[in-house]
Amino acid sequence: MMPPTQLEAIAQAVAQRQSRYQRDTLLFGLLARLFLQGLPVAPELLARRLHRDLDEVRPILRAHPELEYDEHGHLVGSGLTLVPTTHQFQVEQHTLFTWCAWDTLTYPVELHVSAQVTSRCPITGSPIHLVVTPEQILDLDPGDAHVSLVVDVAVEWCQNVREDVCNFGHFFASREAASLWQATHSQILLLSVQEAYQVGQLMEDARAQIKP
Repeated sequence: MMPPTQLEAIAQAVAQRQSRYQRDTLLFGLLARLFLQGLPVAPELLARRLHRDLDEVRPILRAHPELEYDEHGHLVGSGLTLVPTTHQFQVEQHTLFTWCAWDTLTYPVELHVSAQVTSRCPITGSPIHLVVTPEQILDLDPGDAHVSLVVDVAVEWCQNVREDVCNFGHFFASREAASLWQATHSQILLLSVQEAYQVGQLMEDARAQIKP
């Protein structure tokens, strides 16, 4: 297990990365909460909930090429998504998905929900199961599962958070499997599931302290 000071440093770096992508705003927090209902989100609804004009909200959305839309122009994906991915995120009766392993560990803390998570190791093909609550990880199988995490991206390269960050965020069945993958992705950090979850908690604690 990494020492707390190292986990805190990782949390700070990831928080700075999120800020560079402008993903740490009220808009994206609200969008994630709306997706928990399991339905597409109209930009008009988002604007109303933010008490802002639609003409103010649309340019913000257009500045984020990673966002997913349906054929009606409604939002269906932004980290948490209605579009199937490798990472299934079950909240009560709604089956959602996430863009990366990291999201499955952080959204329960941020949104104060519990989720049943199912994913798959890209090296072994083995399934990975766990329950993530706002307070802890439960029923992790296999117990040595690891997570890959892009900690930092240079400011000049921050263009599309899904392509730059999320596409490299996987669950692995073991440290050994993760290390095989890391051999060709040496710039990306490997953490145990528990360590990654703790980093997410540290980030949320820091956010809570600065909220008005």
